[in-house]
Amino acid sequence: MKIKQLLPLFAAITLSIGFNSCKKADSSSSDEIETTFELSGDQAIADNLSEDANDMFMQAAVENNVAGGNFAPGSGTIDNFIPCATVTVTPVSGFPKTIVIDFGTACTFNGITRSGKINIVITDSVRKPGSQATMTFTNYFVNLYKVEGTIVWTNTSTPGTRSWTRQTSNGKITAPNGNYWLHSGTKNVTQTAGVITPTWTDDVFSITGNHTVTNSAGRTRTGTILTALQKKTACDNIDQGTLKVEGPSHYAIIDFGNGTCDNLATISIDGRAPRTIILR
Repeated sequence: MKIKQLLPLFAAITLSIGFNSCKKADSSSSDEIETTFELSGDQAIADNLSEDANDMFMQAAVENNVAGGNFAPGSGTIDNFIPCATVTVTPVSGFPKTIVIDFGTACTFNGITRSGKINIVITDSVRKPGSQATMTFTNYFVNLYKVEGTIVWTNTSTPGTRSWTRQTSNGKITAPNGNYWLHSGTKNVTQTAGVITPTWTDDVFSITGNHTVTNSAGRTRTGTILTALQKKTACDNIDQGTLKVEGPSHYAIIDFGNGTCDNLATISIDGRAPRTIILR
């Protein structure tokens, strides 16, 4: 065969290889985008469920007079913690104490169903500078999402400021469909409202920090809070703030809203139009 006759064949082969390479590149890019979107949603749910557990802890501590804060004994028990939950604090006097919040097999309150137990060991009053609290879970579910892991609170308050660091390790969330993801990281929490009152219903917290989330296939994304997340005790979910989730080729911005109490957030990939997700 002459060289002249081979040229069209070479051109066709080159074009085919180039086309297939483009298809593979497009497919890989699309897969990375969807993984980033999926893990961003997972991170938002993990953050929200963690904040819910933290709310349960703080409320139980105040209601059972182990929160501290220079209030008269008994002054915190005015808000009536979730009526279908049982809280036990042992021992009666002295520290450390163990708090067990038992939601039984199905405790539904304000449209949220919880079951299982939250366990907390506190070294001193929760609001006392330097005190530490370690939270674990026993067969604990929120709206059929299973929550596992360890959260360690360390009180970092200074005069005029009430704050904590929260370290999450071995975090795991299992969705109702059986899918699961792992999460870990450190949050810095500052109370911005309700500091001077004994009640917990007016408490508001500002949260910064970073986290990592990994799906069951071992793919990981890193999340950094861009504008502080806000969690009002009066709201069931995080109600404000933005979080950036970064992958190898794409990033997502999670927007928790403008302070309205709802269960929605949005995710935007690489600046594209946002998609709405349900937090639980």
